[in-house]
Amino acid sequence: MPNQITLPKGIQTILDEAYRAAAVTSVLDSAPSQIRPTQNMHEFCYPQMEVGGLGDYDRASGYTSNSGVNLVWKTVEADYDRGTKIMVDSMDNQESFDLAFGQAANTLLRDHVAPEGDAFTFAKIAALEGITSNSDSIENGVQFLEAILTATTEMDEMEVPEEQRYLFTTSTLLKSVKALDTTKSREALDGFAAIRKVPRGRFYTAIDLLNGRDGDEIAGGWRPAQGGYQKTADTDIVAGKDYYTKSGTTYTKVASPAKASLGDYYELAGVAKPINFLIVHKPALIKFDRHVAGPTVIPADQNPDADADIVKYRKYGVVDGYENKRAGIYMSHK
Repeated sequence: MPNQITLPKGIQTILDEAYRAAAVTSVLDSAPSQIRPTQNMHEFCYPQMEVGGLGDYDRASGYTSNSGVNLVWKTVEADYDRGTKIMVDSMDNQESFDLAFGQAANTLLRDHVAPEGDAFTFAKIAALEGITSNSDSIENGVQFLEAILTATTEMDEMEVPEEQRYLFTTSTLLKSVKALDTTKSREALDGFAAIRKVPRGRFYTAIDLLNGRDGDEIAGGWRPAQGGYQKTADTDIVAGKDYYTKSGTTYTKVASPAKASLGDYYELAGVAKPINFLIVHKPALIKFDRHVAGPTVIPADQNPDADADIVKYRKYGVVDGYENKRAGIYMSHK
């Protein structure tokens, strides 16, 4: 078995800092006390608690007994397990005074790990059942402002605490509302713990993770979900919805859908939709990442395939939401 040399302690800290600087969703990372790994490496558990309400107090019999605490530990499997290895030629590294290896690792985190982690987090949040999902059109700053006010008002009515609410949106929409320069717009944006600008390419309701091993997925990474065709379950024609017929492996859009033909229609499901903005009350979410960024290095003299040093990178974790706190998540998408 090849010798493996542990990285200097400082490198792990440098890599983690590079990830946090590039990942806009790092503000949602859960505290370690909120989630625990189980004995199985790819499983985690976290507590969900409910407490009963008040009842009438009786001077003879005293308190009611319906106010028990229901504490359930929910077990979830890691839903993100991705990795790669970086190989840097020995001479390239030496001729750059050992900078090539460090630059390659940081480029990996900044250009691939952080963007993919953000895209995955947003897609997982968007897929949670029970969150508020709004598809009203937002074309300008005025509409964006009204949408933000609608969202925050609804969260207020649902008694979601104002503290720890985070707003994620695109730079275009954020600038459009700031350009209004009104008291109303400033007040709407001042009510968040933080506002994070999300690059457009990371902000979709669904993504496909590419396996990095074969075919058109050999490059790895991710892309907006392309979705797939499935038989429609509709019992009546839904206005504005596209239906398709199938011939062999070809699907053709129906120009004028008819209710009598619904049994032969397909619809395209799971297609990524661009997100306009997302408001997350942090305690409504479980986000636990375990970074294994270069825990070991295989030196060039132990590499049987090339005169190059290798560092292995792997990241796995889980994104989930508390079932009784879904009111703490509000999404607007196109």
